[in-house]
Amino acid sequence: MPVNENERRERRDRRDRFEEPVSEWKERLVALNRVTKVVKGGKNFRFAALVVVGNEKGQVGAAIGKAKEVPEAIRKAKEAAMKHLVTVPMEGTTIPHAIDGLYGTAKVVLLPAEEGAGVIAGGGARAVLELAGVKDIRTKTFGTNNRINTVKATLEGLKGLRNAETVAKMRGKSVEEILG
Repeated sequence: MPVNENERRERRDRRDRFEEPVSEWKERLVALNRVTKVVKGGKNFRFAALVVVGNEKGQVGAAIGKAKEVPEAIRKAKEAAMKHLVTVPMEGTTIPHAIDGLYGTAKVVLLPAEEGAGVIAGGGARAVLELAGVKDIRTKTFGTNNRINTVKATLEGLKGLRNAETVAKMRGKSVEEILG
């Protein structure tokens, strides 16, 4: 029995309705920890997921989600990261100036690099910088190798960045006076 054109179109429309919309936001799972709680009846297992979310256009965020299943922890972390976004000022493909990010015992030194250098970073700092859209940067981490603290220290460093226009506006001067 031949299917008419309307039925075919309706099936196609129904299929399209369930596809997720394409998002400009990218996510990266940086760390997944299994947490155990010992209780009277045995052990309770949970998962803590550290997820970094960014649009590669200067906005990035990170958060931790906790749940009994891994996909649920990742989903919670992604939602929380979207609520805590940081805007990164850029000068071309790098950052405007050198800065240190501190969080706990983690210290991340962020240094601008010449074009074509790439992202020279490790661990959690690399994920944050790539999803922020920084193409050329040098970093060095000191202190702890804990990924959670490294990610948070990198975000603290990015929060402290200022470009010349922002500084001029804060001081009530022109950009030429400040750079002059």
